[in-house]
Amino acid sequence: MPVKTPAPGDLERIETGSADELQALQLQRLQHTLQHVYDKVPHYRQVFDAKGVHPKDCKTLADLALFPFTNKADLRDNYPFGLFAVPRDEVVRVHASSGTTGKPTVVGYTQHDIDTWADLVARSIRAAGGRKGDMVHVSYGYGLFTGGLGAHYGAERLGCTVIPMGGGNTAKQIQLIEDFKPDIIMVTPSYMQVIVEEYRRLGKDPRAMSLSVGIFGAEPWTEAMRRDIEQSAGLDAVDIYGLSEVMGPGVASECVETKDGPVIWEDHFYPEIIDPATGAVLPPGSEGELVFTTLTKQALPVIRYRTRDLTRLLPPTARSMRRMGKIVGRSDDMLIIRGVNLFPTQIEELVLQHGHLSGQYQLVVTRDDLLDNVRVRCEVTPEHRNVDRDAVARELQQRIKNLVGVSTTVEVGLPDSIERTLVGKAQRVVDKRPK
Repeated sequence: MPVKTPAPGDLERIETGSADELQALQLQRLQHTLQHVYDKVPHYRQVFDAKGVHPKDCKTLADLALFPFTNKADLRDNYPFGLFAVPRDEVVRVHASSGTTGKPTVVGYTQHDIDTWADLVARSIRAAGGRKGDMVHVSYGYGLFTGGLGAHYGAERLGCTVIPMGGGNTAKQIQLIEDFKPDIIMVTPSYMQVIVEEYRRLGKDPRAMSLSVGIFGAEPWTEAMRRDIEQSAGLDAVDIYGLSEVMGPGVASECVETKDGPVIWEDHFYPEIIDPATGAVLPPGSEGELVFTTLTKQALPVIRYRTRDLTRLLPPTARSMRRMGKIVGRSDDMLIIRGVNLFPTQIEELVLQHGHLSGQYQLVVTRDDLLDNVRVRCEVTPEHRNVDRDAVARELQQRIKNLVGVSTTVEVGLPDSIERTLVGKAQRVVDKRPK
């Protein structure tokens, strides 16, 4: 199918710059960021000092390996604003990702950060084939989740017309696609499949949609899913990557002319691949855990943030910056359910808080009608075996929805109904989704 390949004049100069030019810019920005967090964020001063490293020790990009990692626990331990590197009144917006009970990981943005984010999402949409005047249908969720607003402001920055639909309500999605005839859709790939199936249920041909490009992110997806969506919906499917702790969507994005992995916008985010067990930086091309250091963020810079995503860095092709391979898994136990991060320990906390439930639980993950579903199995304690288990299930289901942000079904069984294996340990996650 035809694609909108950009002419060189359409690109920012750094997108086609030399390796030397890019690395010089990265080092300059990295040195500034290290000094900025050391001066402004007590956490970073403390962990740098504890490791015996100072911002002035960073004389080359390789010297970044001397500095300590940042992980999600650091954000939670400094909840809500302890990692901000600017006064709170300079923060113009906060977003948050799902975290442990009542404690999401909070990220903040200065106006400069918001502008940079919009610029990078605009760059990503342009890389996907979008142009000024295109109509963009945004089906990512709005609110504290970074997806909807990140896509929205980036599309506007490129000069596109935005349809801020948000998630869910498939019938309304289809009505607006039919009536407004957008050129681009930004949505999770699994929900795009739902839209396609609904078109077919209505007796319509999804290939007749006006959409020419789908920019899909917020969850891992495969080349097989790309082929299925492209063939069934008659559009170019490209991958966009991001995470709220680093910025949001637009940290990396695929180019439509190659579709060979998201290009990391390395002028703003410095990537490393490490051994998840030892933390050692791995040679180019090795598979390991992806780590990011922000180079231009003001409100919440992060140093060597461990994403837990397992992938590899690939050499440049369509742009002068490196690409990400497909994410092959995670170095922790996080699940991604309909674009929401879910850790089994989040469920464990809520189960343990309920006075009638034992600490045993199991998450059964399935894919029904193209969407992921989670069934939470738990059990009452022996002294509460006569309690109304359906009422307990309803209460826990509502707490999970309110505090974690994931819709589940909950089953409360009798004592010892959760299988124990390996000397009494329960299997916490049973993932029945197709590989």
